[in-house]
Amino acid sequence: MSGESAAADGESSARDAASRGRGRRRTAELAGVGITAVVAVGMLGFLLLYWAQDLPVASELYAAFRSVGRGMDAALGTNVFRHPVMWQSMAVGVLVGIVAPLVGSFLVHREMALIGETLAHTAFAGVAVGILVTSSTGWNGSLLLVALAVGVLGALAVQWLTERTDAYGDVPIAIMLSGSFAVGTLIISYGDGLTGVNIQGYLFGNLAVVTPEGARLMGALSLAVVAGVALAYKQLLFITFDEQAARVAQLNVTGYNTLLVVLTAVVVVGAMQVLGVILVAAMLVVPVAAASQVARSFRETMYLGVIFGQLSVLGGFAISVGFGLPSGGSIVVTAIAVYLASVLVAGTSGTPVSAHG
Repeated sequence: MSGESAAADGESSARDAASRGRGRRRTAELAGVGITAVVAVGMLGFLLLYWAQDLPVASELYAAFRSVGRGMDAALGTNVFRHPVMWQSMAVGVLVGIVAPLVGSFLVHREMALIGETLAHTAFAGVAVGILVTSSTGWNGSLLLVALAVGVLGALAVQWLTERTDAYGDVPIAIMLSGSFAVGTLIISYGDGLTGVNIQGYLFGNLAVVTPEGARLMGALSLAVVAGVALAYKQLLFITFDEQAARVAQLNVTGYNTLLVVLTAVVVVGAMQVLGVILVAAMLVVPVAAASQVARSFRETMYLGVIFGQLSVLGGFAISVGFGLPSGGSIVVTAIAVYLASVLVAGTSGTPVSAHG
């Protein structure tokens, strides 16, 4: 009996230790998400102050923010944080690091990773259309607004095609990917020399591409994406893990699928400013793939995806600024480094992601 009692005590101690470990892990994850949220709110606050800096109260707060930036430069020996242009680029990057993994969590688990690349190419066609309109009519509106409109239309077109072929088969996605990029290149070639827009910045990502209007647009789009995911989380989760059961339960599967691809288009257009068309899909996939290596549930994948996304963005910005390299490539390389680290941590004992928790 004493042996059985000792064995029972050992099992109880092991369960208690495992429970404490899960509790510490959960606390660390929530702390990471909380810090990310605070940083995001700070970035949104900067964008608001930058926009309203001529107002009495806002001007004082904006001046205080600039003073903090100069103090950071003095402490770190840099010449970066005193410039509002850098802060608005960082704000866009931080917001991308949140919304891209949020949406990407559903895409990765639905094996729809390429949809981001497709919509990026569609958004590029939108930029091309905007450039042509600008050069032809003298209109000086935001190219990103045109890209957003074309990107959303492209998302609806992808959804329409997939509903009439195999569910989310790769054929309609491939057609839209190549077709939209072909249209974009034709329009760019047709209007070559008519405008001074840096098209390479949109292709490969460039901090200089981020304008005040583009940064504010990203702020508004990020709030819309977070609200959309929060409001439709349960429905999107149900469809992600068992679409047929969702249809049997008479859930509006088509509507929520459309919502997901539209949210993806919104994220892609905003992220295109710092990542470029060619690399934008990586932020939808790589942080989520890294999180999936060590997460034990879908919710935990989202939490860790956001944390890893922030690490990738901030690390990528540091590399980009420090070595004068393109922001898109720097962020993606950092994200891949995070992914490889998560693979090493997870080892070979991967745990299937559950829809619970």
